[in-house]
Amino acid sequence: MSPRTATITEITKRDGTKEAFDPSRITNAIRKAQEAVGQVDDAAAQAVTDAVVDELSRRRPIEVTVEGVQDLVEKHVVQQGLLEVAKAYILHRHLRAEVRETKKILGVRDDLKLTVNAVKVLERRYLLKDPQGNVIETPRQLMRRVARGIAAADRLYGEDAAAAEESFFQMLSQLEFLPNSPTLMNAETRLGQLAGCFVLPVGDSIVEIFGSLKMMALIHQSGGGTGFSFSRLRPKGDIVASTGGEASGPISFMGIFDAATNVIKQGGRRRGANMAILRVDHPDVLEFITSKLEGRRLRNFNISVTASDAFMEAAKRGEHYDLVNPRTGKPVARMNARHVFDLITTSAWQCGDPGMVFIDEVNRYNPTPQAGTIESTNPCGEQPLLPYESCNLGSINLRKAVSHGQIDYDKLGEIVDKAVHFLDNVIDVTRFPVPETERITKANRKIGLGVMGFAEMLVMLGVPYNSERGLQTGEEVMRFVNERSHQASRQIALRRGSFPNFGASTWQQAGWDAMRNSTVTTVAPTGTISIIAGVSSGIEPLFALTFYRNIMEGTRMLEENELFKEAAVRRGFYSRELAADIARRGSIAGMESIPEDVRKLFVTAFDVPTSWHVRMQAAFQKHTDNAVSKTINLPADSSVSDVRDAYLLAWELKCKGITIYRYGSVAGQVLEVAGRPSGAAEPEPFTQAPAEFTGECRECAT
Repeated sequence: MSPRTATITEITKRDGTKEAFDPSRITNAIRKAQEAVGQVDDAAAQAVTDAVVDELSRRRPIEVTVEGVQDLVEKHVVQQGLLEVAKAYILHRHLRAEVRETKKILGVRDDLKLTVNAVKVLERRYLLKDPQGNVIETPRQLMRRVARGIAAADRLYGEDAAAAEESFFQMLSQLEFLPNSPTLMNAETRLGQLAGCFVLPVGDSIVEIFGSLKMMALIHQSGGGTGFSFSRLRPKGDIVASTGGEASGPISFMGIFDAATNVIKQGGRRRGANMAILRVDHPDVLEFITSKLEGRRLRNFNISVTASDAFMEAAKRGEHYDLVNPRTGKPVARMNARHVFDLITTSAWQCGDPGMVFIDEVNRYNPTPQAGTIESTNPCGEQPLLPYESCNLGSINLRKAVSHGQIDYDKLGEIVDKAVHFLDNVIDVTRFPVPETERITKANRKIGLGVMGFAEMLVMLGVPYNSERGLQTGEEVMRFVNERSHQASRQIALRRGSFPNFGASTWQQAGWDAMRNSTVTTVAPTGTISIIAGVSSGIEPLFALTFYRNIMEGTRMLEENELFKEAAVRRGFYSRELAADIARRGSIAGMESIPEDVRKLFVTAFDVPTSWHVRMQAAFQKHTDNAVSKTINLPADSSVSDVRDAYLLAWELKCKGITIYRYGSVAGQVLEVAGRPSGAAEPEPFTQAPAEFTGECRECAT
């Protein structure tokens, strides 16, 4: 290192602020350019660094700026004769300039060094704005606001809110954990509603139906999603005693909820999402199963049929079962269970709906059966809830828990402890949209701690997703998160007290002396928070390695999976032409120019066989209090039998529900993969996705 280095102490950044001058950052930048062209030479990188530092020293007292340093790097790389390295360095510098300009257009000062797409998501949904719509908050300030708002609950218990705030802020700003969208949106705001999931009952009267509709509107306005069971509504054609007329049935009322959601979402920051559930023994179940086949109805709903174990056994044996009028409780018809099950799977093959909820498995793990029976879930199915109950969710970034090719369980445990503390605090500081939800939520204090970035964790461990080691890793990680989170909840209960319904809960019956939360873990689809964190959604595989992201009108940016690019550079087969070729193909599975072990490691969602998707969901479900949201992706040429097998396997492996998506089955789908049918007359020749797509293919996750 040049002896003149000591004479340079600081550098001026582009925003005018100053920081300590560190010549090793110059060396690292040169080395990355060398890696990009396969010409790694530490001595040459150091020689360029020394030459840059020497010239800067000779120019003193002229101010040292970032742009000035980069100009000198270009100059001295060329003078050293490293022409290919110079091209790579200049290209990277140009791309970074484009990124900065795009962020500037978005009106966001990015003080966390996030991706352009993360900044776009923050600008659209989360950062505070003035009355004119101008962003008035940076990403770091957002994390501080959320940390401060949630830490305020510590004061209610005589605990150190300042210490909690700093702990939460570090966790959030380092993207180790992020809470569900309403918490990011509404912490320390007038709305103050922080929970993501609600279930509302729908009773069999006009007053009850429209009362639930009003509650749904208030919840959607605040950023929450809602689930409903319409199973209590009398079937179409049944008598209405008060008027002497005939009932229109549950599907007609679902249309009213759907229309209301459509209106509300137009003025909101988050698309309204609903789950509609109907029991398999409801007389209108056939109409329900086929209600979304035309593609025009119920666009704001996911739908699922709740099936009992008895129904699934009858379907396997081809036996008949009773349809029961919920008004009278009496059987009104009989149908063949196999025929009904076949209709469910055929419809799902055709349009992605309905999913299934295995309601007996759900209620076997209901922690508070004395408080009621679970009939419905939140919009994506991972959060079974009692009527009026809500839950707040958050996810740990598993990529942050890998160090030197190993899972750092000490760090993971620390994040779990802080995340459980955070989520428990959310219950105390949220402003509930309706009083019924506050009462039962605080009586049971359900939280849902999950994970995201599991696909990146596997890659960093060198473990293929669709492998026995992949399943074992998933089960081991979730077992650790589940057990550690239970202990964290117990420790909070010893300080603050158990949830009020603890005394008659399954926790108390199992011998626990205290528990703060009746449920603690949930694996949710992480959607936009995984974009902010820069990782894959939930426990999904990578959905693409290279693709074009439609950032905003007229602007597309090539996104490359960072881990794949690093591996390609390290192994010497990376090029921009390769990246474009992958974006055209949508997968590297058949690219023999890429080493076989790399192809096996970097599988994408449609490379993974259906049974492996289901088995991965089941592996996580074994150690999850609530349920697991997982899209079972099927290629376009999958058969109805493939869907049927997936649904049966999910039930046999004790999943609490299942959702499938066959590529190309939904008109206007959000992911377009080159070389696959898209429904468009002339699909673009590159894999492309909108700004907020993260790999989940059901409509509510777009």
